Amino acid sequence: QVQLEESGGGLVLAGGSLRLACTASRGSLSNYGLAWFRQAPGKEREFVATVSWTGVSTEYADSVKGRFTISRDNAKNTLYLHMHNLKPAGTPVCYCTAGATASRYPTYDYWNQRTQVADSS
Repeated sequence: QVQLEESGGGLVLAGGSLRLACTASRGSLSNYGLAWFRQAPGKEREFVATVSWTGVSTEYADSVKGRFTISRDNAKNTLYLHMHNLKPAGTPVCYCTAGATASRYPTYDYWNQRTQVADSS
């Protein structure tokens, strides 16, 4: 069992940067593929980025390539999402996830309590 806790959400200006962190308060993330998804108001949940359990392989949604960076620190049991040049997108809710395989599909076993990134522009 893995319990995920996310931090780092909040107000941000368009064009600004923000870092999200996701830590396992219970269990270890080291053997799991990890990912970030987001859901804007009135829209479907969408894939953002994923990283393999080794941290070597990453994959991004086309909409965030070059602006977002996913990374993990297995020693700290933490997943990160560095977001740069943020675009106006309402107030999307971000989710971190853990599962057996890193994938762009929402097939993960564990999902965090959501964190909101609010666009203040």
